[in-house]
Amino acid sequence: MVSFPVKPLLVVVVLTISLLLAVILLSPSPQFVHTPLSSSGSLLDLDIWSVKRVVEWRPCKWWLQGHLTPLPSKSNGYIRIDCYGGLNQMRRDFCDGVGIARLLNATLVLPKFEVAAYWNESSGFADVFDVDYFIQKMSGYIKVVKDLPTDIASKQPFRVDCSKRKGQFDYRESILPLLLEHRYISLTPAMSQRRDRYPQYAKATLCQACYSALRLTSSLEKKAIELLDAIPKPFLSLHLRFEPDMVAYSRCEYRNLSPSSIAAIEAARVDRKPWTGELAQSWRKRGKCPLTPNETALMLQSLRIPTSTNIYLAAGDGLMEMEGFTSVYTNVFTKSALLNHEDFTGMHGNTKAALDFYVSINSDAYVATYFGNMDKMVAAMRAYKGMHKTLFLSRKAFAELTSKELEEEELKKALWEVHKNDFEIGRGSALPDCFCEFKL
Repeated sequence: MVSFPVKPLLVVVVLTISLLLAVILLSPSPQFVHTPLSSSGSLLDLDIWSVKRVVEWRPCKWWLQGHLTPLPSKSNGYIRIDCYGGLNQMRRDFCDGVGIARLLNATLVLPKFEVAAYWNESSGFADVFDVDYFIQKMSGYIKVVKDLPTDIASKQPFRVDCSKRKGQFDYRESILPLLLEHRYISLTPAMSQRRDRYPQYAKATLCQACYSALRLTSSLEKKAIELLDAIPKPFLSLHLRFEPDMVAYSRCEYRNLSPSSIAAIEAARVDRKPWTGELAQSWRKRGKCPLTPNETALMLQSLRIPTSTNIYLAAGDGLMEMEGFTSVYTNVFTKSALLNHEDFTGMHGNTKAALDFYVSINSDAYVATYFGNMDKMVAAMRAYKGMHKTLFLSRKAFAELTSKELEEEELKKALWEVHKNDFEIGRGSALPDCFCEFKL
């Protein structure tokens, strides 16, 4: 009979068990394994940015790599783009105007940014954007001049305002005869004109102007970098809109607002009385009502964005009901708190908007509660830079789901599904004029 030593055998058994235990303990827990979310959304630790995208919007190759159509030897005249409103509205109009000027074979004069008391504004194009850089980057796309020839400089441009035109019209049919007649016109582009029918050289000029050629002045960029550096990293930039004029313009009513918020909204309403009854419900379900800060916090939670996230508030002055947001998300940073007080109080509206824009296109993630001019421009610039953590909160989905009186957890789950689908396909993350869809 063969006998085995007991102690060595025990040692082998103990070592084997120890190794097995070590493997089990050191293996990653299933809840932390980075796998795609199931349709039930059971991996609750994953936030919205962990969702795998199936589509991304990227700059179209015909714009970035296409061969430029040579500029004609003779110009049809000079066009100055007149821009109104806030910085991002003016930026949008200017981009459109550059494309129109190329379409009409015109020489572009530096734009006029209209002084607007409503926006607390007095800065012009050259106060915000680097003129020499713009002219350099537009070389080959369109001719740009700082100064008019002496025979034209003494004249006022012939005013052409297309901003109120309804429906589609042809700029070459409508505006080119005026340009040829007067040689120098000022133009405000139509707000809803389709650009997909432009020839490719005009579209490429618009794209180049909007996304490659507009750079902040060195002094303003320095201040923007200072602000960006002051924000703890990583961070999410949130464009939140719940100011008195915004709410008044929407003609929506809200329950449980503070007396000061109600008074501010009523003061801003003027003749815009809120909708009532079934019309008010229908209006809200169409997504026309701004999200409150409290509703925004709930939606961010539904996207599983941790409440400890560093959040930069890209917003104007006068936000109401912020306690509903900051009581949930406590690491909130604003430019007024991060910048020198004297510098901040001396800033005009365009400067503040430019800082918000710069921070937002360079943030780790961007979320907007609205789909306005700034949001469209920021999303497109982020797509241009290859930054795809961008999302627009759906006011329409929020209104429809809350009308069903779901329990909070059910509501969050439903909101997750809506926004997960939006993020997967990159809905709203870039405008189709200059960006093409790439399936991943």
